[in-house]
Amino acid sequence: MDDVEDLDLTMDDEFEKGRGPKRFPYSELVTATGNFREEGKLGEGGFGAVYKGWLQEQNLEVAIKRVSKGSRQGQKEYISEVKIISRLRHRNLVQLVGWCHGRGDFLLVYEFMPNGSLDTHLYNKTTLLAWPERYKISLGLATALLYLHEEWEQCVVHRDVKPSNVMLDSAFNAKLGDFGLARLIDHDRGSQTTILAGTMGYLAPECVTTGKASKESDVYSFGVVALEISCGRRPVEPREEPGKVRLVEFVWDLFGRGMILEAADKRLENDQFDEDQMERLMVVGLWCAHPDYNLRPSIKQAISVLNFEAPLPVLPSKMPVPMYFAPPLDLSHFAYTSTYGSSLQGMSNSSNATSSSNSTSSPSISASKHLLASR
Repeated sequence: MDDVEDLDLTMDDEFEKGRGPKRFPYSELVTATGNFREEGKLGEGGFGAVYKGWLQEQNLEVAIKRVSKGSRQGQKEYISEVKIISRLRHRNLVQLVGWCHGRGDFLLVYEFMPNGSLDTHLYNKTTLLAWPERYKISLGLATALLYLHEEWEQCVVHRDVKPSNVMLDSAFNAKLGDFGLARLIDHDRGSQTTILAGTMGYLAPECVTTGKASKESDVYSFGVVALEISCGRRPVEPREEPGKVRLVEFVWDLFGRGMILEAADKRLENDQFDEDQMERLMVVGLWCAHPDYNLRPSIKQAISVLNFEAPLPVLPSKMPVPMYFAPPLDLSHFAYTSTYGSSLQGMSNSSNATSSSNSTSSPSISASKHLLASR
């Protein structure tokens, strides 16, 4: 509990200075959720549940994550989340409204996201996410990473960029959330060796082989998400025919044959998307998901291309094969979330979509996944 006591001192000091989220009394959050009533539950995962709440004093609708009692990993991610996201301020980040730990509970209070998470829209069988919104979401996510990587006082490596962690407000503006796996790195340092963490399908090759997280590995994850937004399919589709199983390989093959637009989401007719934007987003996606991290762009360079301020990058016609020295890696502590599984269901009453990246029973639960609409 020493970490929690240290957190108390740090956050109380921030609160007294008038900065950041506030520490809520436990009783206020009990009232806000109707004593954590089952009917208000937005979702549940390996480390806890998320409830819809109403803060009367602030006149604010919120989503409250309640970490499971006895979950050590959940408590670690709670501490990491409060320490990091409470200090960040950006329009494309989910706002942490407050926090509380008492009576054995660890509670995180977030702004409520009316349009849920990106994955529920990409894979919704009844409605179609329009192209203008898709392109805006891509730019919003990239802008969030630019702030984390280059514009804040330290470099923040998110380590779990994926559609279920990209929340959407009432105007479909992207807001990146779930900082439970995030790490702070000084700007003059490169990568950081950590326990392998993230989500299969979005993990950069060097993360798997070396266990190192970096800005470049976040950029890789962004590249996969960019392709996912363009193509409307998951990073790995085991039931697809050979050559189409892995999204990056599938799109790169079409790119090499001069047919990249053939990878566009089939639900979008040609007159429903801007071909120049579609090409840019897919090529930038491949660039960011380059197997060699030395050849990936910075997120700022990617944004320049997406904004038509820079030309398309020159990429090889065939997808390169990554070559890395792989030191011994203790996979017994491998913390990851799977792109498959169904441990987090019923995220939104208004969506029939199936999540593309539900959490497994590993130490990485998508907290922001649950900041969803139930209107």
